Amino acid sequence: MMPRNGLWFGLAPVTVVATLVFASAGANAQKQPPRASGPPSLSVAADSTVIKGCNDESARVRLVATARAVDGTPLRYRWTTNGGKLIGDGANTSWDLAGVQPGAYQAFVEVDDGRDLNCVAFSSVAIVVTDCPPPPPPPIVCPNVTVSCPDAVSENAPTTFTSTISGGSAGITPTYNWTISAGRIISGQGKPSITVDTTGLAGQTIRADLDVGGYGMRCPASCATSIPIVNKPQKFDEYYDIARNDEKARLDNYVIQLQSDPGSQGYVIVYPSRKASAAQAQARAKRISDYLVNSRGIDSQRVVITNGPSREDWLIELWVVPQGAKPPTPNR
Repeated sequence: MMPRNGLWFGLAPVTVVATLVFASAGANAQKQPPRASGPPSLSVAADSTVIKGCNDESARVRLVATARAVDGTPLRYRWTTNGGKLIGDGANTSWDLAGVQPGAYQAFVEVDDGRDLNCVAFSSVAIVVTDCPPPPPPPIVCPNVTVSCPDAVSENAPTTFTSTISGGSAGITPTYNWTISAGRIISGQGKPSITVDTTGLAGQTIRADLDVGGYGMRCPASCATSIPIVNKPQKFDEYYDIARNDEKARLDNYVIQLQSDPGSQGYVIVYPSRKASAAQAQARAKRISDYLVNSRGIDSQRVVITNGPSREDWLIELWVVPQGAKPPTPNR
C-alpha cells in the first residue's frame, strides 16, 4: 500500500469484498447433475407381416413404433419405405401396399429427440406381399331358350320344331336333347331343329321338350301343337263278282253303317270287268242302287253310284263319306 495524505489507498478493501462475494456465491450454489445421454430405446411392430395386395382393405398394415428417450425427452419419428405409401406420422402410422408387386418390403423408422443428432435410434419391419388369387369365374347363366311350333300341322305329314337361344354365359357350346310326347323324331336330334313323323296322330297333341345342355344345369323350353282331325272318306267294304245273295249281305252291312251315321254320304264305285259291256256295267250299278233305295229304304240322295275304269275282274267299293269330307275318286 502507498500512503497518500495520511490515508491508505489500495486494493485491499476491494479484495476483501470480492472474497466475500465469492464465498457467499460458493456457499449458495448447487451442483447440477450431468444430463443423461444415449440413443432412445426403439422397437417397431406391424399388425400383419404377410398380406395380399389385392384390394385396399387387405393391403393396409398398421405400424406401431415403441420408443423412449433415456431422459424422458419427447421424441420425433421419421418413417420411410421401399414400396407402397405411408399414411400418417408419429408413433403410429398406416402402410398402404395396395397394387404393389408380390415380394418383401420394409418400413424404416428413425427416432431422435431433436437436440442431439448423434443420439438416434433406427428400426425396421418387413412385410411380405403375396400374389392375389385369380378372380372367381363368373356364374354360369342359362341362355334364353324358345321353341317354336309349326303354324299348321297335317296328319301323316312331317312337322318341324325349331329352337332359338340367346344370351347366357359366353364361351359355351350348347347341346340339344329333344323329347316328344307322340310321334317319332325322324331327324335333327342333337340339333336346333327336329322333324317329327305325325302318321296316325290325327286329333292328338304333340309336345316337343328341349333341354339345352352345356351350362351345368337344365335350360329347358317346350312347345305343343295339335293335329286336327280331317274328315275323309272311309272305304267300308269291297267285293268282286260274287253271288247275288252274298252281294245283298254285304250291302245290308253297308246300310247299317250308313244308318248309324246319319250325316254321312254313301258312295259306291263299280269297276266293271274288261269283258263286260257298258250296258252290263250300267245294269250292275242300277241293281245295287235299287237294292239300297227300294229294298233297304236308304234315301236316294244319300247314295251316289258311279262307274270306274274297267279292270281284269269286277270290283265294287263301298265308301262312307263323313259330312264335310271330299268324296272318293275312282282309281285309274
